[in-house]
Amino acid sequence: MKHQILKLQGMSCAACASNIETAIREVPGVATCSVNFGAEQAAITYDPRQTNLTHIQAAVDDAGYGAQPISDDPLAAEDDAERRDRAAKHRELTRKVIVSLAIGGVLMVGGLPMMTGIPMPFIPMWLHNPWFQLVVTLPVMLWAGSHFFVNAWKSFKRRTATMDTLVAVGTGTAYLYSLFPTLYPQWFLAQGLSPDVYFEISAIIIALILLGNLLENRAKGQTSEAIRQLMGLQAKTARVIRDGQAFDLPIAEVVVGDVILVRPGEKIPVDGEIIDGASTLDEAMVTGESVPVQKTVGDEVIGATLNKTGSFKFRTTRVGKDTFLAQIVKLVQQAQGSKAPIQQLADRVTGWFVPAVIAVAILTFVVWFNVMGNLSMALITTVGVLILACPCALGLATPTSIMVGTGKGAEHGILVKGADSLELAHKIQTLVLDKTGTITQGQPTVTDYLTVNGTATELHLLKLAATLERNSEHPLAEAVVNYAQAQGVSLEEAQQFEAVAGSGVQGVVAGQSVQIGTHRWMQELGIATDRLQTQWDQLESLGRTVVWLAVDSQVEALLAIADAVKPSSIQAIAILQRMGLEVVMLTGDNRRTAEAIAREVGITRIFAEVRPDQKAAQVESLQREGKVVAMVGDGINDAPALAQADVGMAIGTGTDVAIAASDITLISGDLHGIVTAIQLSRATMANIRQNLFFAFIYNVAGIPIAAGILYPVFGWLLNPIIAGAAMAFSSVSVVTNALRLRNFRPRLG
Repeated sequence: MKHQILKLQGMSCAACASNIETAIREVPGVATCSVNFGAEQAAITYDPRQTNLTHIQAAVDDAGYGAQPISDDPLAAEDDAERRDRAAKHRELTRKVIVSLAIGGVLMVGGLPMMTGIPMPFIPMWLHNPWFQLVVTLPVMLWAGSHFFVNAWKSFKRRTATMDTLVAVGTGTAYLYSLFPTLYPQWFLAQGLSPDVYFEISAIIIALILLGNLLENRAKGQTSEAIRQLMGLQAKTARVIRDGQAFDLPIAEVVVGDVILVRPGEKIPVDGEIIDGASTLDEAMVTGESVPVQKTVGDEVIGATLNKTGSFKFRTTRVGKDTFLAQIVKLVQQAQGSKAPIQQLADRVTGWFVPAVIAVAILTFVVWFNVMGNLSMALITTVGVLILACPCALGLATPTSIMVGTGKGAEHGILVKGADSLELAHKIQTLVLDKTGTITQGQPTVTDYLTVNGTATELHLLKLAATLERNSEHPLAEAVVNYAQAQGVSLEEAQQFEAVAGSGVQGVVAGQSVQIGTHRWMQELGIATDRLQTQWDQLESLGRTVVWLAVDSQVEALLAIADAVKPSSIQAIAILQRMGLEVVMLTGDNRRTAEAIAREVGITRIFAEVRPDQKAAQVESLQREGKVVAMVGDGINDAPALAQADVGMAIGTGTDVAIAASDITLISGDLHGIVTAIQLSRATMANIRQNLFFAFIYNVAGIPIAAGILYPVFGWLLNPIIAGAAMAFSSVSVVTNALRLRNFRPRLG
């Protein structure tokens, strides 16, 4: 399957998005399709053996819209051509708004005496001449508002209806009706009817809808500000050293393996590893971590971060679309293009809304024409219903908030894979934290080393242990190797190495059978631990992780290893608990060690001595309690639990496997990122609910009034011009409210 993002053209409302989705899904070979009206993008997955982009684009064209593939290089997604297209569209809309508003304004002034019933001799008579109004309104109908009629006709041919259908039918009806009193006024007078014309209504409504589109497009452009800011972080050039010569190259010409010199105050151009020098780097722009980080030889550097103090050279490891920044931008784009479950409800409503409104409009006309016998009143109420019911704001309510919310998350070092994860995060009730690397720093060190026979064989046993552990990727194994090397121990090659998940490792070193592992494993192997049992008890009670060393089935030593708690863990866990979340610790350590760490950070519920293959089952057991569970971890062995949880959060400093299995990635590795992610989710969902209120309230309250429900009691009718202004304002209010999310600040106190 191949994934592709398409940039769409020609959409005017959520019904258009639904039409495009249907058209693409009908192409054989397309597996999934999600159209984001706010982002004007379609995220599709298709089988390249059955179809291709040409067929998919043709299907979109046949539906009356346009589609262009977006480059697979996220940092090149917004090219100059796209910016020029957006600017050209903005200029065209501005011209149309100015012309149509000017014409509509003149006609409104000319019609004031008739509308108010007050003589106004200072207004020229020719301004309310029907023939003059007919002629000056033509540019509005045939040029400024022509796309409404063209799109409505395309929709009609496909037997669908969109916002353009409502605008075209409403304004077209008012204009066509006005032609008859203009051409045959005597006929109306003979029937006892006033030959009133409504050209100004058509002109003003189109002008207001266009004004709404203009303001909406301008605001929608700001919702992608986070993407543009991320793209803007990329350095333009790099100082590359080739054949001993240093020279500046455009970033696109840098290749993997190049050696690059970075001086104080410069941006890191691409990802790599330091080979000479040291410095302090500000990585806040991609990790959200405000504290500068010390880097030296062997450390990784991230492209787009800022070198603060020293000079250093690094060898590039990832360039172009493979860089860390490019992956961040790609994830944010995917999230912004995805569809939250709450939007599916809005889409279903929109699908029924337009046909229902047309039915209400027809009913309104029939009722008022038959009850009052007043053709003008029936026409005004019908046009008012059609205009006021435009569901343009409904289609914007969810995607605009999602776009701003995911972009804001990226600013804080939080990458959300999909809108559904952002929506679900606000429902989290139980948070499961893996201990090592999540609550603790994940860099354990040996604190105690005790042997049965004292110092006589101490270095030899340490050599056996470190030689075996060198073959393991477990953080505790790395601590043993580092400790041995610090003691000057040289290592050999191990044979028959085997890692026993959740228990330890075993093998043969220098002809001796060696096991290193947990107390439980020693008991399962039938190895007596009596001679160091007291020391083991004491170290365990201190919260240390203690591993046993057995040689030829005899316990010979034990090593106590400690992993310091991250400085921010205690405060972050306290905030999460104050937010009403149950925080649970999950660890493979024995219970006493786990309880010691849990006491230190303020956690009361723990799952200890959990093997890697049991972590997902523990998460599932919490879900069976009816809880919405989030799992936070950083290791390969956390991946199944991350996938099992309702929301999986990976610590960005962890493995690619863990990140791939997660829904949300916390780049900085700081637990405050969890607080920010959940608070952002809550703020985004509140914003979406506010937007849906703004989108619906105009329709729900306005349509009955426009239909004339208050006329029998108060004699009130809603002027279609006011209906047009209300619809324009509803879209603007929705997008403006979504933009308030840009002011989001996490409460970490």
